Amino acid sequence: MAEKKKKEESSYPLEHRIEMFEKLLKEYNEEVEQKPREPITISLLDGRKIDATAWETTPLNIAESISKSLAKRVVIAKVDGTLFDLVRPFEKSCTLELLDFESDDGKKVFWHSSAHVLGEACELHYGCHLCLGPPIDDGFFYEMGSERPVTLGDYQHLNSLTKRATSEEQPFQRLVVTKENLLEMFKHNKYKQYMIGEKVPDGTSTTVYRCGPLIDLCTGPHIPHTGRIKAIKVVKNSSSYFLADAKNDTLQRVYGISFPEAKMMKEWEKFMEEAEKRDHRRIGIPNGARIYNTLLELQKSEYWKRGFQEVITPNMYNTKLWETSGHLANYKDDMFTFDIDKEMWALKPMNCPGHCVIFKHRERSYRELPLRLADFGVIHRNEASGALSGLTRVRRFQQDDAHIFCRVDQIKEEMNGCLDFLRHVYGIFGFTFRLALSTRPEKFLGEIATWDKAEELLRESLNDFGYPWELNEGDGAFYGPKIDITITDALRRKHQCATIQLDFQLPERFKLDYRTDNPESPFARPVMIHRAVLGSLERMIAILTENYGGKWPFWLSPRQVVVIPIANTYYEYAEEVQKILHENGLHAEVDVSGDMFKKKIRNAEIAHINFIMVVGGDEQASRSVNVRNRDDPNSKARGQVVSLDAIVEKLVALKKTRAADQTI
Repeated sequence: MAEKKKKEESSYPLEHRIEMFEKLLKEYNEEVEQKPREPITISLLDGRKIDATAWETTPLNIAESISKSLAKRVVIAKVDGTLFDLVRPFEKSCTLELLDFESDDGKKVFWHSSAHVLGEACELHYGCHLCLGPPIDDGFFYEMGSERPVTLGDYQHLNSLTKRATSEEQPFQRLVVTKENLLEMFKHNKYKQYMIGEKVPDGTSTTVYRCGPLIDLCTGPHIPHTGRIKAIKVVKNSSSYFLADAKNDTLQRVYGISFPEAKMMKEWEKFMEEAEKRDHRRIGIPNGARIYNTLLELQKSEYWKRGFQEVITPNMYNTKLWETSGHLANYKDDMFTFDIDKEMWALKPMNCPGHCVIFKHRERSYRELPLRLADFGVIHRNEASGALSGLTRVRRFQQDDAHIFCRVDQIKEEMNGCLDFLRHVYGIFGFTFRLALSTRPEKFLGEIATWDKAEELLRESLNDFGYPWELNEGDGAFYGPKIDITITDALRRKHQCATIQLDFQLPERFKLDYRTDNPESPFARPVMIHRAVLGSLERMIAILTENYGGKWPFWLSPRQVVVIPIANTYYEYAEEVQKILHENGLHAEVDVSGDMFKKKIRNAEIAHINFIMVVGGDEQASRSVNVRNRDDPNSKARGQVVSLDAIVEKLVALKKTRAADQTI
């Protein structure tokens, strides 16, 4: 084993990094030894105060003093609201929060640390140049420049190396390094050289972390040691481009998953089996247009109630429009552009500039505001081929896109309306959701006072809404703060579909104004709210397909009723029943296949058709049907006889209510 390990490590210049790290770490430890060990106070969230010593006591020490089980369970600390290594000494009095794997921050840190373990395995196995290794929503990945592609045969070797790393309980060691030393430490890796040059200003320092032979440019923080990872495995691989730019090097990307308990890996594997069964690419192929149109009808009915005007805008514009909006400068590579009569045109990647043109085509009065414009226009985005995936990432799609032009004093009321809209629609689907307020980023446009006012109005709206919400400091768009909404489906997966964004910049770029009632300031600039509930309809159909597992609620189902005659003699009556159902707006069909009667029933059950209506002589004579309800075990075996008029009335009412329960 030792000889094999030596051979693996010889393929990449690890010793240069390790020698340099150990030299700098020794110097750092000598500096820390000279720090004054002064008494400090650590304040816990429950109000407790704990005495500690600066440059000596760590968050892990505090956890151990509270309970051994907590010390084993905790993943990362938050010190004065900032994530902090458990084994890093406190420097001053502070507040402390201890987070386990079940917290969002805990998962991110745990999977970030696991990515380093995977990076270690990749360096040892491939002798590669590592690039980026971040946590993602469900695990982590590491990408690398490698002379050979990753194959399925490599998974066993990578898994073996990661398990070796976790069994060695390699400590995560943090070290602050100057830019000059970083460039020397990573002189063999052109990707790290680029990142150091771009991200680290001259004359400054940043951190690296070591676990085992891996030393990586990283801001951290990390778990105490690799032994905290009790289960880890490689799950898939793909190719990517350095910095996501097709002009750059092609990289190999390896994905993994890990957990602090072995049983959690088994639960995850079981979950993935169920998710695979529900994959919309397998079970959602036919009848998608029916679902699509039903979702459109839902949103259009809500638009009518909520005072939105539906508009239709062109599919392509002269790029002068995109110059005005700023998209051409920042978004051109993601747009489909072409020349017509020596001028550049582009298929629209979003609707907002067109809605600005609609607002501006005549003078507007303050009495007209808020103006709510809704658009189901076709959108095209030139996504990279490697990013395309079923209906979740496509190049042509439609959104339930809307833009609200309003006065500043109307923002809160409009935000309340947007939040109520999404609560109503998500309630129909049975989704739970989480809210987050994303505030002013480092790079922003506009005045700070305007941002502060807008953020305060959003806070008030969220507080009035009554749902818990989180704060994402600095995560707003450059043109305005926003509310991010994340839904959770039946498999507990999270998806971001809805968005509510304030925009002060497009109204400024398009010089939008409205006439006020103030003679001293006759014109004012409106605020623009970007708003979607379903988001991309295509993506929402994929989410709903997997959420329901093909067992659609009646109102949304593309196959609501199948009529099955018990013999050929009754086909005519079966077709009459289907016609009446169809005339009442229901998706009904007759099984005219050559299958035996029992096989037809079984086929309908496998297809999860909501209602099976069996007809024979008795039903024809009494103008009735024998109804079997997919979701009612009492009626699935024999069904219940209901008059045709009565069942039609009940099903029409069931569709109208959009109820999840299809009891009739």
